[in-house]
Amino acid sequence: MIKAAGLKKIYRSMGTQVAALKGVDLNIEKGEIVAILGPSGCGKSTLLNCLSGIDRSSEGYIEIDGTDITKMNDNQLTCFRARNMGFIFQSYNLIPVLNAVENAELPLLVLETPENQARKRALELLEIVGLKDMAKKIPDTMSGGERQRVAIARALITNPAVVWADEPTGALDTKTGVEIMSLITELNKKNNQTFVIVTHDQRIIKYADRVIHMDSGLIVSSEKVEHKV
Repeated sequence: MIKAAGLKKIYRSMGTQVAALKGVDLNIEKGEIVAILGPSGCGKSTLLNCLSGIDRSSEGYIEIDGTDITKMNDNQLTCFRARNMGFIFQSYNLIPVLNAVENAELPLLVLETPENQARKRALELLEIVGLKDMAKKIPDTMSGGERQRVAIARALITNPAVVWADEPTGALDTKTGVEIMSLITELNKKNNQTFVIVTHDQRIIKYADRVIHMDSGLIVSSEKVEHKV
């Protein structure tokens, strides 16, 4: 499903260079929930950004569903991401002037899906994530958990093969974080979609199928989780 080999990312500035990734090899199976953990600065967010094509790796190979994204130009990569990937961020990244249903349907409109079809799909997903009665609310009138549920609906609206989540519970209290992870687990089981989650939160481990630990730009361990909630 997701394969990476020899992945390196080097940042250069003012005559110096910093290696954020130092040769990462990784395989993620379809339908897995994978949690990537490690201390700040270990390279986990850089790895997610490179795997998803948000950022370009300096060296290495990345394959998503049999397609080598490292060979794509910027336009090809943008189109591939739009059709095959969903994204969930710690800060939600909702557009403040759009209401919940308008935020959720946006990826489909970018893909030129007819407006009535996009609206129908967005309303269906808002109901699935428990926001059936909040479709017309704007982000500023919603709680953090509600905003993250809108973000999840938006991430799933194109029925992507993989969803990338960068600290999805980072801005939430413990109770709401548990609710969001329970929702992600439920959706994973229902749709057999792959979720790759970068986090500092050790509590997310119990929701994952596999936990990858990183340090200093390298994967130092990869372990299956025996009991998934």
